[in-house]
Amino acid sequence: MGRLYTPVLKALALTYPQYLAMLVLWQHPKGISVKTLGQQLDLDSGTLSPLLKRMEKEALLSRVRQKEDERVVVIKLTTKGIELADKAKDIPRQMFAVTGLTPEKLQNLTDELDLLINNISDKQNTC
Repeated sequence: MGRLYTPVLKALALTYPQYLAMLVLWQHPKGISVKTLGQQLDLDSGTLSPLLKRMEKEALLSRVRQKEDERVVVIKLTTKGIELADKAKDIPRQMFAVTGLTPEKLQNLTDELDLLINNISDKQNTC
């Protein structure tokens, strides 16, 4: 899937992992902690931190330490990051067209993959 996204995301100057991060960030206009973002993307801090640094360098987001607890870093979109959502709104439709699946088949596949991930996660927790 990452390879299919590459030409589409090139126009936005985003990599596939950056796009996934932006999808989560667009859902949290007031900001989200790095920890929560990592959980939602299933990425550890060693992978997520360099990704966020590159995105911050591109002025898509800012990282701010919470005053109440300086261990917590909150990610907030910049104006440029917010505006990018409008440019990216057609990407799901473009990618859906590539799959050749009906919406129902894609939903069934998604449900099955979610079940697989949950089963694998449960097995890892018991090992």
